[in-house]
Amino acid sequence: MRKNIFLLIVTVLSIGSISAQNATKTLVIKGKVVDVYNAPVANAIIMLDDQKTSITTDTKGRYKIRATYGNSKIGVFSFGNGTLETSINGRNVVNFNFSSIAATQSNPNLKGDNQAVGTGYGVVKKKNLTTDVSRIDGTNEKYASYASLQEMIQREVSGVTVNGSDIVIQGSENLLGNVHPLIVVDGVYMDQLPDIPPVTVSSIEVLKGTSASIYGSRGYGGAIVIKTKIQ
Repeated sequence: MRKNIFLLIVTVLSIGSISAQNATKTLVIKGKVVDVYNAPVANAIIMLDDQKTSITTDTKGRYKIRATYGNSKIGVFSFGNGTLETSINGRNVVNFNFSSIAATQSNPNLKGDNQAVGTGYGVVKKKNLTTDVSRIDGTNEKYASYASLQEMIQREVSGVTVNGSDIVIQGSENLLGNVHPLIVVDGVYMDQLPDIPPVTVSSIEVLKGTSASIYGSRGYGGAIVIKTKIQ
């Protein structure tokens, strides 16, 4: 009897030890991240189980990360594109394509409050959006007549004051005066709007108020997230 109990204990401990070893055993995962135009996305942050890591994609959109068999999900976050996530399932190659988000945004079957809206971090439905986000679809031919991004934003987005390169969203200010919005172009932070033709723009998202809080203190004055066709 004692011998059987001893064998049972040894078996249980062995199984626990094997499980622990598998959980810490490493798995190298690599892949590529592309946008809706199948262009590589640089500086995208790789995530494991919803936690950001120090690994980012290179200029060709490629990444390599060492995970463990205890990790169940891998994801990618890119300013201006959003967030994608999938199960690892022991795979060594995991690619990401942001066209899946774009498909949700442009789905003609989604009407009114069910339409998807990009927030610079991900995509939510309008009815679940408690903050103000304005989106310009740069693929619409009617915007081709604008001479600059400043003119396009001033005429198409309410609550935005444009005076040359000086832009203020909803009169945002502090004790020192106006607070200018954060400008994000293809994931790159800028101090002002780039001098590029409006026809080269895929989309512009203007985040007002707390909708820009995803950028922390940098988004105090709101944010303008621009995605181009030529990145």
